[in-house]
Amino acid sequence: MYRRIPASTTGTITLSHGGCLATIFHTSGGVRWFRRSVTVSPSWRCCGLCIPSPKTSIIGILQTAPAIVLAPLIGVAVDRLPKKALLITSDLVRAVVIGLIPCWMSVDSFTVGSLYILVTLHAIATAVFGPALTAAIPSLVVPAQYTSANALLQITTSLGIILGPALSGLGIAALSSQEVLCLNALTYVISAACFLPIRFPPPVLSLVSRSPIASTWRDVVDGMRFVLKGRRIIIFLTITASLYTFATSAFTTLFPVFARKLLDLGPVEVGYLWSMLGIGLLGVSVALTTISAWSIKRRIQVIAFASAMSGLVLLVLVNTNQPSSAALLLMLLGAGLGVLTPVAWGVLQEVAPAHMLGRVLAFYTLGAMGAAMSGITLFGWITGQFGVPTAIVTIGLVMGGTGLSAWRFLDHGSDRPPKREPPLVRDKA
Repeated sequence: MYRRIPASTTGTITLSHGGCLATIFHTSGGVRWFRRSVTVSPSWRCCGLCIPSPKTSIIGILQTAPAIVLAPLIGVAVDRLPKKALLITSDLVRAVVIGLIPCWMSVDSFTVGSLYILVTLHAIATAVFGPALTAAIPSLVVPAQYTSANALLQITTSLGIILGPALSGLGIAALSSQEVLCLNALTYVISAACFLPIRFPPPVLSLVSRSPIASTWRDVVDGMRFVLKGRRIIIFLTITASLYTFATSAFTTLFPVFARKLLDLGPVEVGYLWSMLGIGLLGVSVALTTISAWSIKRRIQVIAFASAMSGLVLLVLVNTNQPSSAALLLMLLGAGLGVLTPVAWGVLQEVAPAHMLGRVLAFYTLGAMGAAMSGITLFGWITGQFGVPTAIVTIGLVMGGTGLSAWRFLDHGSDRPPKREPPLVRDKA
């Protein structure tokens, strides 16, 4: 069994909602997580750029397209390459990209074309980091703790939503926007250093020296064949996640418009209201740490209930005109929206073979990210044609449909809790 070396405690710097990074170690008393939240604030106006709306849309596409286009190759890379190297490299690339603008380049020499390149590089690094971190969890904790581990990963995301705007404002007030972005880039370097004490097992899928292109293509095909012909729950979770992100990505995009038009709130009040969503997300993340040992069937029941509740909350929210009531509803919505990802990841980590986990996660990400882009596009059109209330109601109906689809799958779930086994056993098989 590999020995986990505790990492030293470092500070927390959170500028806006975004990604995060964990150092994980296992003790006889259970799973302990040292977590440092690292986030990126893509507000390029802080660097003196005024980007027109059409080009902002291009930036949005560049932030999501790499995770879709490169998903099959990323899955193979996660299965073949050392996860520590992938995680550290991803953080260092993002540190260079985020720090390049404010620290090394002058505003006068910086162009929108340069921004496109940097955004694409950052998106690629982030697309690699997510599956690599998720695929590393089964080698560090036992199966009965997968959902708990994923929930703890999500906690820092919620903390970023809650504390990010305030810390960002304080940092810019005390320093300057460029100095804050430089400091944020430094946190990625610290994050990379946090992985150094952890000993990950070697990759199960070995590199092939001959015909690397042919062998990579064969690995992609093998992964796709396993997903399509393997356990039905993988397809189910991917479809559920696609419906989920189809709706939630549109809601998070429309939320400022909703708060401004229906509640008549300014930017500061919108920030406070957004923090309520983070509080709900934090609460449910903590609660999910207690259900790791539940059977797959019971965990799917939790997904179904949370999705249906989220849909109901959205239908009530659209008829709310009081900020205090909206804040309470957003806390409930945050709790509902925070259930799917930790539970789905835990199930995928449990049912996928160790040598296929990266490709299974890549397929899951491909469906979710593709649906997210479609949802933003469709609901943006609905908002323009029929108004914000119609869009919010439609999003609520989609979330309700997600819950119903989960209930229909319950007959195929297992009532047995996940088998307890020492970490790394699957990797040694």
